[in-house]
Amino acid sequence: MGKAAERSGGAQEAGPPWVFGLRGAPREAPENTKASLRRALGLGLDGLSIDVRRAGGSELVLCADATLDRTSDGHGLLADHAPRELAALDAGAWFSPRFAGEKLLFLEEALALRGRGEASAYLLVLREPETLPQLARQLAERARKLSVRVLSDHRRACLEARDLGLSPLYYARTLGEDVRRWAAEERIAAVGARWREWESPLGRAEWPCERFAVDIDDPEQLLAACRRPIHALVTTEPRRALAIRELVRLAPSDRGAYPLQVDELGVDPGHALGGEGEWCGRWRPEVRVRNPFDCAVSVELSCEIRRGAFECRELPERFELAPGETRAFTFSLVGGSWSPGGDPLLFARFRAAGADARELVTLDAPLRRVRHVQALEVPLRLVLLRESPGDPPASVTVRRRRNELLVALESAGDLAQPKLVVYLDGEFHLGVKGLRLVLPPGFSERPEGLPFSVGIEGLRATRRGPRTVVRRWAGGLPDTLAGGDAGRLLLARV
Repeated sequence: MGKAAERSGGAQEAGPPWVFGLRGAPREAPENTKASLRRALGLGLDGLSIDVRRAGGSELVLCADATLDRTSDGHGLLADHAPRELAALDAGAWFSPRFAGEKLLFLEEALALRGRGEASAYLLVLREPETLPQLARQLAERARKLSVRVLSDHRRACLEARDLGLSPLYYARTLGEDVRRWAAEERIAAVGARWREWESPLGRAEWPCERFAVDIDDPEQLLAACRRPIHALVTTEPRRALAIRELVRLAPSDRGAYPLQVDELGVDPGHALGGEGEWCGRWRPEVRVRNPFDCAVSVELSCEIRRGAFECRELPERFELAPGETRAFTFSLVGGSWSPGGDPLLFARFRAAGADARELVTLDAPLRRVRHVQALEVPLRLVLLRESPGDPPASVTVRRRRNELLVALESAGDLAQPKLVVYLDGEFHLGVKGLRLVLPPGFSERPEGLPFSVGIEGLRATRRGPRTVVRRWAGGLPDTLAGGDAGRLLLARV
């Protein structure tokens, strides 16, 4: 991160954006662990974005959730466990058997990791504002060696961080003129927001601080961000972000769409393949590959499986494209998994054609498995996924009433103390038996629909005691890191 900006407290000139790995490289290794952070550093990222919470006692630990259930074999509140208890937990097996034995990481261990060359920059996501004084003390002896931002969505916490000598990054759910004015008046080092906020007229205006695009993974959005004067990207797809940044450097005059376009894969669990799980299917997606360079290129295609079992056929192995030329074709993909998340990736490796034959860039596009539902004015039952063969039936109902969406719990299956969880257009909502959500203005003018998912969170009895789990209708839950892509809520057309 810009050292001059660090010394002066001012904003760095925006240029090729810094790339921060959100919780390391969480799609390739269990989030916030040493394996994930080392993978991110090995890619050559500019920085790491990690979540900080306090364990029982005084140790600061990397953990996004207040509870241990999702990302370890522990159960209950993190704050109820002493450091020695946390050190005995397995924080890797939930992600993949090959990461079994991976441990929860303490902040001191994370800050001691090194990447290529200089120590990386850090973005510390402050989950508990009351830990700020302790965090400031822990960072004090490292302040001259590390470039650190502290992220919070609480303005008071940002002001306290500033007064403690830290560089705050305020996360704004919505960018308003009040946010820009407050950042200027209070000398806030940086403001972060989702990319759609930076695409708004106010987001495109001049800002008195660094601008961070947070939770940005989509290839088109990453390409737009790299073409714009933005300071940093915080992403769970660091390989993709680095490749797109390199693409913009190599083809600075190109203003076309992302060069690798793939159709979405619709999922209908009612037509599941035998033995493959419910998040599966047979598809023939269309692929469009465009040459963004001013020279002829040779393109090699490949498919990478991240989770589940797939068979990919009919991909052309290699072809050439003239400058600006596009080629379209279809291929066959069969298979899937029990759970959303970890969608396969299609890779396109671009090389200069002819005698030069130098490698230019390798781009990827996710083969997104997505479920759809229409917003009807009559109750519609949504049957939740079976993510293991023994899962009993569970369901919710949804209904549109004018500009509202009504969601109700119908059957919780084997979960005790059930609660509704709904993801709608970028926001999470919790309820007990029902929720009444206001649909965003302009829903009827969005033919692609709204990002949407619904599930039930509750306790499941296991041999090791009760554990918190989420039964889901689609991806997007419990969060967007490993939960897959959210479904789509579509307006019913008469």
